[in-house]
Amino acid sequence: MSIDAKHEDLQSLRIDRTGGNDGGDPQPSAWARRYIFTGIAIVALLSVSALAYRLLSADALEVEVVRAAAQNSDVGGTVLSATGYIVAHHTINVNSKVTGRLAWIGVEKGDKVNEGQVLVRLEDQEFRASYEQAKGALDNARAYFEELQHGSRPEEIQEAQHNLDEARATLADDKLTLDRTKQLAGAGVVSRQSLDDATAKFEADQQRANSLERAFQLMKIGPRQEEIARAQGALAQAQGQLDYAKSQLDATVIRAPVTGTILDRTAEKGELITAQFASAAAGGPQGSVVSLADLNDLQVELDIAQADFARLSPNQKGIVTTDAYPDKQYDGVIAQISPEANRQKATVQVKVQVLNPSKYPNVQLRPEMNATVKFIANEPAKGATQPTGVFVPSAGIRDIDGKKVVLIAFDGKALARPVHILGQRSDGALVDGLVGGENVITNAPPTLKDGDKIKIKGQA
Repeated sequence: MSIDAKHEDLQSLRIDRTGGNDGGDPQPSAWARRYIFTGIAIVALLSVSALAYRLLSADALEVEVVRAAAQNSDVGGTVLSATGYIVAHHTINVNSKVTGRLAWIGVEKGDKVNEGQVLVRLEDQEFRASYEQAKGALDNARAYFEELQHGSRPEEIQEAQHNLDEARATLADDKLTLDRTKQLAGAGVVSRQSLDDATAKFEADQQRANSLERAFQLMKIGPRQEEIARAQGALAQAQGQLDYAKSQLDATVIRAPVTGTILDRTAEKGELITAQFASAAAGGPQGSVVSLADLNDLQVELDIAQADFARLSPNQKGIVTTDAYPDKQYDGVIAQISPEANRQKATVQVKVQVLNPSKYPNVQLRPEMNATVKFIANEPAKGATQPTGVFVPSAGIRDIDGKKVVLIAFDGKALARPVHILGQRSDGALVDGLVGGENVITNAPPTLKDGDKIKIKGQA
């Protein structure tokens, strides 16, 4: 094919923009106008749709949802189910009665101890010295009291008798000398001074004889009762001081007050232990050494909503399960109901005694574990069983025209589902009418109704 022929073919493919107008003015064709109008219509339709979507989305209420859970239980006659925590019935913080530095500690957290077992020893040098000093004072007071109580010894009485006899003999000799001196003085043989000297000596020996006689009589009678009583009081005081020193010395050895398990160890060797001025500062004196509890004496601590409290009664039985061992069940009974309610939480505290915490040999219940108690009716109907249903939180159940209704979130709308209450619990109810897995609306405003558009909080 020649170049001229190709050029003619290309000329035949060119679009005629004249539209057949003989005047030669360029005008758009009918097909071009149709395309332009169609594009404009599509753009307008998209704009209107976007605006409508925005307007309708602004009306959608934001809600929170909770997934309904299907549940089943073989516990018969359950009137209420509540969750709480396992606690030790009695937790004991072992303190020291005296202030001292910790010399030895023989337990670790988790160790099992027996009542009376030595847990801690404090440095005892000062306390032992005080004890020995008090013991010496007691021995001294006891010896003196016994001396007074036994009275004079025969040897002492004999010695007093001998001294008295000697004084009497001297007095008799003095009497003879005085009589002779008087006769000689009357005859003028001796001077008046000799008579006076003989008289003075006689009187002095007479006084001495009288004194020895009184001492001899007292020696035979023994000490006065008042003196014995005073010595007895001093002995009792010394005994008390010894007992106190002994108790202080014994307090340096800290023993387990009960059989149980060590929950915590709060002191280490070398730290100062006291029960008077404990400090929370680092390196300060510690107020306690260890804490322990009997893990065979456990309770479940529950906060029961006031609306459900009337369902329970003292000594009501229940079945205890834990999150750690959901397939293990323990018998329980209400052991304590708080005498007052909690105003802030609108609850009443109830403690359930776990009757058989050692029921399973290889399972150890521990304080602060999550636990669930299903309370059983005092007189359950024969053959009564816990119904199968779906658990719904209390906030998800509504009263509409006297009927129980649950609103669920589905495909951007709130759908109402009538339900029937099968069993009440402290935090919700077991219902019939759902299959489980539904997104139950829990915090929507009261005006929300069936078919309203919604938006789940946290979702785009």
